[in-house]
Amino acid sequence: MSNFGSLVGAFMQSAMAPSAGNRIGSALEQLQRGGFGGMTGGGAPAGGMGGGMPGGAGMLDDIFSMVKGGLGNAAQHPGQAGGIGAVLGSLMGGGKGAVQGGMLAVLASVAMKAMTAAGEQQAVAGPGGGQGGAQGGGLADLLGGLMSGGAAASSQGPWSGGDMPLGMRAPQNTAEEEALESTAQLVLEGMINAAKSDGQISPDEMQRIVGKLQESGADQGMQQWVMQQMQAPLNVQAFAAEIPDQEVAAQVYAASLLAVEVDTDAEKQYLRQFAEAVGLHPLVVGQIHQTLGVTA
Repeated sequence: MSNFGSLVGAFMQSAMAPSAGNRIGSALEQLQRGGFGGMTGGGAPAGGMGGGMPGGAGMLDDIFSMVKGGLGNAAQHPGQAGGIGAVLGSLMGGGKGAVQGGMLAVLASVAMKAMTAAGEQQAVAGPGGGQGGAQGGGLADLLGGLMSGGAAASSQGPWSGGDMPLGMRAPQNTAEEEALESTAQLVLEGMINAAKSDGQISPDEMQRIVGKLQESGADQGMQQWVMQQMQAPLNVQAFAAEIPDQEVAAQVYAASLLAVEVDTDAEKQYLRQFAEAVGLHPLVVGQIHQTLGVTA
């Protein structure tokens, strides 16, 4: 089975939480203000990555351009009422005219922003100054080179895609294609798990979601895979074991916040359990919430 990447936007469009549009708008606005993409003049992205990103921010540039072209002045505040709704179809859809991989690019950017800002925040706080002391050293080790311009900030970069995460640019070889496809599959699993966290998805809701996926062009194999995932019992630990690294964990967590309203104890508990199971640092979690405008 392949092409999970094209299914992410379609699934999100059919099953996302009602507030997800505003959350995506919040993310786009903060990413744009933080210098993620050529529209901001190639400045340093949020979190202090001086010098900008080579060639802008790849796919994210296309998204910002689409927002600017489609919304005019509203592009400066895409999270406002009526603004983000005009671009959700193109951003999420898998059909013609869609920004291919648009939502994966947004999720990768949110993860990069969160991890970079969290690393800087912990560096300012000093040893033991961040939240989640058990994970503190891991975050510092992961991002220390990035913050200081040391070995981790080599030409290869600390991210899956070198100087920018894979997903913010198109994969360049088979290995990168497979890695991005795997991330897309995990993002889908994460959104489905979040949706199941406060009870099983009803048969009627399953049929509605699968019907929307069919309309978007998902083949029979994809539809069956989604149905199986929705019917499977929720197992947070087993799912966490599938997550390969913190970068993917942050993307999955961000996607999960778009799948639910986070207005029930069960949803909040699931998100806490997932973050703990994958070792996602509380500072990173907090940055993701802030970028998406989620206070819960």
